[in-house]
This record gives sequence, C-alpha cells and structure tokens, in this order.
Amino acid sequence: MAAKLKSAYELAMERLNRKDNEKGEEAPAVLSAAQKKKIAAVRKEYEAKLAEQEILYHAVQQEAAGDPDKLDRAGDDYRRDRDFTVSRREARLTAIREGKD
Repeated sequence: MAAKLKSAYELAMERLNRKDNEKGEEAPAVLSAAQKKKIAAVRKEYEAKLAEQEILYHAVQQEAAGDPDKLDRAGDDYRRDRDFTVSRREARLTAIREGKD
C-alpha cells in the first residue's frame, strides 16, 4: 500500500520539530480544555480592562486639550497603566499554562 502523502505544512512542521529537538528545546505543552477556558476568560477580562483604560485616557485628553503638561502626564499615566495591565495579563496566562492557577 502507498504511503499517505503529506502536505507542505506537515513537512514544514516536521522540519521545525526536528530542529527544535536538535537544539534541545521542548515541544510546546498541550493545554487541557479547562486551561483553554481559563485563558479565554483571562484574555476577555483584560481586553475589557484595556478598553476601559483607553476610553478613560481619551476623556482625559479631551479635558486637557489646552494644557500640554496635563496631556504629557495623562499619556505617561496611560502607558504605565497599560504596561502594568499587560504584564499582569501575561503573568496570569503563564501561570495557567504552567498549571499554577
């Protein structure tokens, strides 16, 4: 019987996996259904938080339209809050992936 032909995608994935094995890198962990649900929930939660921060930032921008100092402070605050929120999200996602959440 003839061997099943593989798609270009399957061949490329096999090559990448071989390269990873040669480098000693581990294959990505397979997530359980519960972990996938938690990850989706966390992403949705933080997407909402980031949207809220952006809305508040635009409101502050409109209030401070004539004051460059207030605009600078508002921009700095927004970037700091956004970076913090993104880092918290990534920490929670990492914990879920590692099974610590």
